[in-house]
Amino acid sequence: MIIFPESIARFDPEDMFRCISDFPAQIEEAVQIGRQAQLGTLKAPFSSVVVTGMGGSAIGGDLLRSYLSQEVDVPFLVSRSYLLPGFIGKSTLVVVSSYSGNTEETLSAYQCARKKHSRILCVTAGGRVLRLAEKNGHSVIRVVPGLQPRAALGYSFFPLLVSLTRIGLIKNKDRDISETIDRLWILSRQLRNYRSPRNKAVRIARALHGKLPVIYSSVDYFDAVNVRWRGQISENAKQLAYGHVLPEMNHNEIVGWNVDHALMKRTVAVFLKDRGVQERVRLREEITRSIVRRHAADALEVWSEGTSLLARIFSLVYLGDWVSYYLAILNKRNPTPVKVIEELKARLSKS
Repeated sequence: MIIFPESIARFDPEDMFRCISDFPAQIEEAVQIGRQAQLGTLKAPFSSVVVTGMGGSAIGGDLLRSYLSQEVDVPFLVSRSYLLPGFIGKSTLVVVSSYSGNTEETLSAYQCARKKHSRILCVTAGGRVLRLAEKNGHSVIRVVPGLQPRAALGYSFFPLLVSLTRIGLIKNKDRDISETIDRLWILSRQLRNYRSPRNKAVRIARALHGKLPVIYSSVDYFDAVNVRWRGQISENAKQLAYGHVLPEMNHNEIVGWNVDHALMKRTVAVFLKDRGVQERVRLREEITRSIVRRHAADALEVWSEGTSLLARIFSLVYLGDWVSYYLAILNKRNPTPVKVIEELKARLSKS
């Protein structure tokens, strides 16, 4: 199927196309926000780091946790709940991430952190989180409002990355950030050209159109990229997507590619690949793909680009965002609104 300009004009009235195209500029702005944020008395060491958030506001924490998994020498986790883990205390850094500032689960978790007298850093564009942080004297990274939370990934990831450098938890990442921005500008020019036969985002979207995507990746560094792909396909393209990580899926899910042949033939596996993956996991990926290809409609390989780990992670994140966008257009769906989420929130608010 061909993507036509009139289809984009019809199905993307809020111009998600421009938002994705300008994502590298969002990162540039987000880095400056992180450098200028007033962090108060926050200073390492911490006994643990917990990012609390939901949906598009939590994925930045997921990516950060995954990216820093071999560098941070204290437990670092993301909590998607009304509650926080029982181990948090006065020496825990709790990052309260809510783009809108009104996410009810995150507001509840914020109060849990207050009761435990944890060190609190809020990342928000406004709302109740901002008001509570200012009232209670907690540090705030205030980001730019007006976007869908999932479209504000630059604001939920990069100011926090810079801030963790400033408070002494991690080493300086300026060189890697610079490479990441440069790489994404190159990708932006390539992937927004939907007329090009070499546009890999369009090619992948076509392969996934009318199919059930199943996303696979290494658990190390790329598990959160995997989650991002699934979330973007669900929210932007309004199409279900599933996934798992290696090596774990080799111990259970791989057996499931065996019985329901009619469904398997409407399934496309996407393997997110990176040259830095552990050697045995790389071998597992190759063998797993050969097994899955016997049953699925297709089993694609999608490779990261760049030198630094940060650039490679975000090259795959960015490609996935474009894939989900073009898939939305092929599905004849507006990529911006998420009406069913708004319905759910409205019904909850009445209780």
